Amino acid sequence: MPQSTDSHSVAKGGGEDVKTFATAALLTFSAGMLVLIGTLLIGGFGTFLGIVAAVLGVVWWRSVNEKVFPRTLPNSSMITLAVATGVLGLLVVFLI
Repeated sequence: MPQSTDSHSVAKGGGEDVKTFATAALLTFSAGMLVLIGTLLIGGFGTFLGIVAAVLGVVWWRSVNEKVFPRTLPNSSMITLAVATGVLGLLVVFLI
């Protein structure tokens, strides 16, 4: 009996794997920066707000891409994530 390979499909080429790894790294880094920004601005309660913002950011990312780490990720999503991470990084630099 033939089995559907949709749920266990493998990405085509190594480029998709690199984009998935970069997505994981950028999402983790951005979440940490959100917590840091909250801590720098408000203190302890800001840390809590940063954690909430990080969770909501991951939920939003999942709603846009159907999965947190999809097998094939559009370039526009990667560019958006990289720009958002850069803006958060600049904000952290200016706050410190």
